[in-house]
Amino acid sequence: MAIKHNQQIPNNHFRKDWQRRVRCHFDQPGKKVTRRLARRSKAAAVAPRPVDKLRPIVRCPTIKYNRRTRLGRGFTLVELKAAGIPKLLAPTIGISVDARRQNLSEESLAANVERLKAYKDRLILFPRKSNKPKKADTPKDQHTSETIKTVASAFGIEAPVATGFTEISKNDLPKNVEGGAYKALRKARSDARYVGVREKRAKEKAEEEKAKK
Repeated sequence: MAIKHNQQIPNNHFRKDWQRRVRCHFDQPGKKVTRRLARRSKAAAVAPRPVDKLRPIVRCPTIKYNRRTRLGRGFTLVELKAAGIPKLLAPTIGISVDARRQNLSEESLAANVERLKAYKDRLILFPRKSNKPKKADTPKDQHTSETIKTVASAFGIEAPVATGFTEISKNDLPKNVEGGAYKALRKARSDARYVGVREKRAKEKAEEEKAKK
């Protein structure tokens, strides 16, 4: 484009120093280990419950991918009703619910209902209070005390949190720092930092007094 008339001369600045702004992900191997350890700790925290929720089998959208199946967001209310699972109980027992999804084929409806029924048959719900079981809890004839002990030992539920724990009395506790712990720590830090300066200042003062005499 030619420059005409008395206009401003274009001054395009293309030196953006992009090398300084590029972000390199050299921590990918370490992040992989961190994610694995996080998954392991989460599984131990929610044990014996599963880590992930049960999700339905759905078809991928569009003509290009509708031959494939994948996990959906949640089961429909029709599927839950056909499987005999209340919609408010489902999220509490590890089943994801999607009230917006609709069943457009009998094939997917039957497949997901069978998936729910198979999950329901394998599911063991221990009562929160042994003397007050609820209607949705698994009957005692289907899970015995041995089953509970087996599950507990498998996931380390009965293991103590810390071994060798002893109760500490009030007499064993350290006494409060006079003037506050924060103030004492700051003073100790200041003394350690300026010890050389103060020694030099004291030495110079002693030499001046000696010279006066």
